[in-house]
Amino acid sequence: MTTQRHYTLLDKLCLGFDQAMRTLANQAQSSGELFPAAQVAEEPMSDAERKHAAGLMRVNHAGEVCAQALYHGQGAASSNCTLQAQMEQAALEEGDHLNWCKQRLDELSSHTSYLNPLWYAGSFCIGLTAGMIGDKWSLGFVVETERQVIKHLSSHIALLPAQDQRSQQVLARMESDEARHRDVAVEAGAHELPRPVKRVMGWVSRVMVKTAYYL
Repeated sequence: MTTQRHYTLLDKLCLGFDQAMRTLANQAQSSGELFPAAQVAEEPMSDAERKHAAGLMRVNHAGEVCAQALYHGQGAASSNCTLQAQMEQAALEEGDHLNWCKQRLDELSSHTSYLNPLWYAGSFCIGLTAGMIGDKWSLGFVVETERQVIKHLSSHIALLPAQDQRSQQVLARMESDEARHRDVAVEAGAHELPRPVKRVMGWVSRVMVKTAYYL
């Protein structure tokens, strides 16, 4: 007869540290989905257009770092095995997004955000706190986070140079996945967050977007 090990919060935090190092080293665990734009041809862009596309993709990569951290923090705090499994699966899919954004940044000869460790630490603390408050509220953070991410992805698709179909294809697939994550959290019974909390999340998101575009 086998027994399942019970992980203490300290155990989970140690695992979380390993996950953080993998994420920041661009070696996050993923589901292994193929690059969405593999069959899309690279079109010529001017230096300004390429720099702009790279800035937008850097923002999206930083957003995926935040998503990884959020799910890792929530999973560490929750004692609900079903919710933990849900968070782990979502984190794997966000790992795909992280890899895709990194690949696109490499193709654009650019870099990821220098502030990724800061984005990860802050998001992990938010996820951990949300998870400690309760599963329904934790799911509420997922719903609101995904809403804001979808909004950014939609705007970035429109802002990308018209000929950058590779980046557009990546973001379109990410947008579809994020919408599914949102819907799954709603179906699981997520609580709607108070308006002041949503405002703070929106403000933090705007700071990250404006900063990561350059740094």
